[in-house]
Amino acid sequence: MPSACDSLVDDIEDMVNSNDPTPHERQFARRSIVPRARKCKQQPAGEELLADSVIPGTQTIWVRTWGCSHNSSDGEYMAGQLAASGYKITENPSDADLWLLNSCTVKNPAEDHFRNSIKKAQEQNKKVVLAGCVPQAQPRMDYLKDLSIIGVQQIDRVVEVVDEAVKGHSVRLLGQKKEKGKRLGGARLDLPKIRKNPLIEIISINTGCLNACTYCKTKHARGDLASYPIEELVERARQSFQEGVCEIWLTSEDTGAYGRDIGTDLPSLLWELVKEIPEGAMLRLGMTNPPYILEHLEEMAKILNHPRVYAFLHVPVQSASDSVLMDMKREYCCADFRQVMDFLKEKVPGITIATDIICGFPGETDEDFEQTMELVRQYCFPSLFINQFYPRPGTPAAKMEQIPAHMKKQRTKDLSALFHSYNPYDHKIGERQHVLVTEESFDSQYYVAHNKFYEQVLVPKKPEFKGKMIEVNIYEAGKHYMKGQPVEDAQVFTPSIAQPLQKGQVSGLPQELKTVRASVATSALVGWSWRFDGDGLKLLSFGLALAAIIMIFVIELH
Repeated sequence: MPSACDSLVDDIEDMVNSNDPTPHERQFARRSIVPRARKCKQQPAGEELLADSVIPGTQTIWVRTWGCSHNSSDGEYMAGQLAASGYKITENPSDADLWLLNSCTVKNPAEDHFRNSIKKAQEQNKKVVLAGCVPQAQPRMDYLKDLSIIGVQQIDRVVEVVDEAVKGHSVRLLGQKKEKGKRLGGARLDLPKIRKNPLIEIISINTGCLNACTYCKTKHARGDLASYPIEELVERARQSFQEGVCEIWLTSEDTGAYGRDIGTDLPSLLWELVKEIPEGAMLRLGMTNPPYILEHLEEMAKILNHPRVYAFLHVPVQSASDSVLMDMKREYCCADFRQVMDFLKEKVPGITIATDIICGFPGETDEDFEQTMELVRQYCFPSLFINQFYPRPGTPAAKMEQIPAHMKKQRTKDLSALFHSYNPYDHKIGERQHVLVTEESFDSQYYVAHNKFYEQVLVPKKPEFKGKMIEVNIYEAGKHYMKGQPVEDAQVFTPSIAQPLQKGQVSGLPQELKTVRASVATSALVGWSWRFDGDGLKLLSFGLALAAIIMIFVIELH
């Protein structure tokens, strides 16, 4: 049977259906609608009842996200908006009617997982909506044909796209958000959200970057730098703490470049944010490239020494060879990276600096690679992300002469062996540390905490420790963690200024609204379907006969 829409629709406004509410009506629903039951004719006995349309908002959605913390934040926002609009969010893909797949384009394996998930969804007859950097960067890929796409700057319209997808339509929103001709950071920060961890808020401070790295595909999706105003970011942090969050992560494609497009800078933002952090709560900075942190080293050292800021920084070097860095167009030399390392290690004692290295970039010689190995030997990075080079389609590096695959694999293996040859935490056994407990370990045997230097400390899994700042004695150390024994009779401090939300609970909904849902089963009545949308009731569709009528009433408490 042919689809209701044989060709792709460029934008949601192009859908020709007079019965559908416009986006403006959806956003600003009237507050005084009273549902009325319409009389219906008695259905002849024995005649089958058929619904004339699909009712959006009654389905179950599975959200799957790959990639960075920026992508994770986008996924949380999309899940929150869908839940606030009536959809049920599930962690079990087999229970879902629609899969929302939020992709990462950094490496080939991530895109392979994304492509395979699309195929699996189609094999299981699931509806699919695509998001993230892969479809944004290359929306005309063959395997994306006829599928709905929500762009990285359009996540505030995810409900509209999902509504159309469940009805069998294919819709694509890939535009950029602009104001007075200037590109914005993206969707509003005060949208509903379901935090994966109710104790941790991820805030994207900007999107895009100022670089043009020859290997990077993310630039094709996220574009040039666009920063959020400081006041909006501070307000988002303030709201998060009021919802029981005790740890904030700042994220973007390059946090160090923050503000250059709007006349401010990263230290100015951080000094405003630390004013809002409750005692015992912590702030973690995201990735910054060397060029943009160099000019702020003095201020950054002061901020990283602040008691409510983790002494942690992620500064990717990618290679210690200036020749390779030039081919990558990284806009710094290895001496610049060493300057960042040496200055911060001196001014912020104990600081953790994580870095990234690409093995087997086109043109990398044995001598180039040895320089990278020597850098790792010198600094013994406690956190090192090792990546075998993958040529991404459409990037300049993909057109360069490639190094043989076996050589790339060997260099990756050699660097990994060097990284695993030292233990960065052995000297900390016997120390007493204050740690903030925020997560559960992958094996569910411990709670995961972090000390001032964002080093992972495993503690006993006692419910009273979750979301608390506790004092521990370090008694064991591994490659990526330490284990801590809580100090007897030590004070357990609660940094949250409010009760944290429950897992799966929607953040950011207006407190003055109270939603009451009632399901009424019927088999012979003609029904109206209503659903919460924004701040009132919205009439969605009229059914000739429905197996169940779902009515959602919103009572505004003034």
